[in-house]
Amino acid sequence: MSQLSEPSSSDARRRIAAAWRRHPFARFLTRRVGTALLLALGVTLVTFVLTNLVPGDPAAANLGQRAIGDPAIVAQFRHHNGLDRPLPEQYGAYLANLVHGDLGVSQQSHQPVLDDLRAAVPATLELAGSAIVLSLVIGVAFGVLAALKRDRIVDQALRVLSLLGVSVPTFWLALLAFYVFFYRLGIAPGSGRLAPDLTAPPTVTGLYTVDAALAGQWPVFWSAVSHLMLPTLVLTAYTVGLLTRFTRSAVLEVLGQDYVRAARAKGLPARTVLVKYVLRAALVPIITVVGLAFGALLSGTVLVESIFAWPGLGAYAYRSATTLDLPAVMGVGLVVGIIYLLVNLVVDVLYGVIDPRVRVQ
Repeated sequence: MSQLSEPSSSDARRRIAAAWRRHPFARFLTRRVGTALLLALGVTLVTFVLTNLVPGDPAAANLGQRAIGDPAIVAQFRHHNGLDRPLPEQYGAYLANLVHGDLGVSQQSHQPVLDDLRAAVPATLELAGSAIVLSLVIGVAFGVLAALKRDRIVDQALRVLSLLGVSVPTFWLALLAFYVFFYRLGIAPGSGRLAPDLTAPPTVTGLYTVDAALAGQWPVFWSAVSHLMLPTLVLTAYTVGLLTRFTRSAVLEVLGQDYVRAARAKGLPARTVLVKYVLRAALVPIITVVGLAFGALLSGTVLVESIFAWPGLGAYAYRSATTLDLPAVMGVGLVVGIIYLLVNLVVDVLYGVIDPRVRVQ
């Protein structure tokens, strides 16, 4: 009996695998993942080339004035960092090290770049993730409300608010928030991720709020939340304005479609028409904007992180660029590129889940 059951179970697994490969969504997902892998290889090449095209001498940026005048020390520095080899050979060594998870050693911190990124990326993820979730909730709600109240006072007010959010420079808003809420009113913590008298929770995810909650360290959790609020609100202001405007346009476009009028003519409840007909059709452009905004938040928080002394990816990228720390610069470029690829992959998959026409095409 066992000999008969084994072939039948293997045949069943083969039939399931064959059926999955024939499924339109499986083919759609396979194409997107394959494209993402090819683009990831392209990201490594672009990052390497652009980093090496940056004007300036890494030896002059990292060595002192006395050391830079000694040709032997300069030659030793270039040999140690592989800068004396041809660029194709440097790129090949970079790829070989990358396969083994080696991004090189930072010329400033003298630590592996991967270790530096492990500390910086979670800080930015926590900040950008909080901002995009809050922006998504507020921006979509405001956009839907503005579309349903088209050309009324509510719509005009929300459009003005969204225009202000998009127009006000983020760095200026960060300085204003820091001055008002920390310096003048003293109701918000000033900088960093935790109060000075608290220690970081045991590292699980690198997100202080999550790690503190998992460890049951509630004073640390509330301190992390309080330090997170002000920079999150600053980043949310721009993204809410962007999402409000795009959501309003997307919902207005769907409201004018014939199938929405038909659903209303059938006597369906307004809530059912809004949720099942309008919002689902409007989600595709909204998801596109959310994906782009999230990628921009992850890679563009340099000024906000600098103002609030937030030890994230933006601050690390700024220090690396100003000191021509090439391994660190390439590491940051690679991480940012991979983040955008992952965000675009998730957006493409959500397209296929929401709209069957996408995965069939």
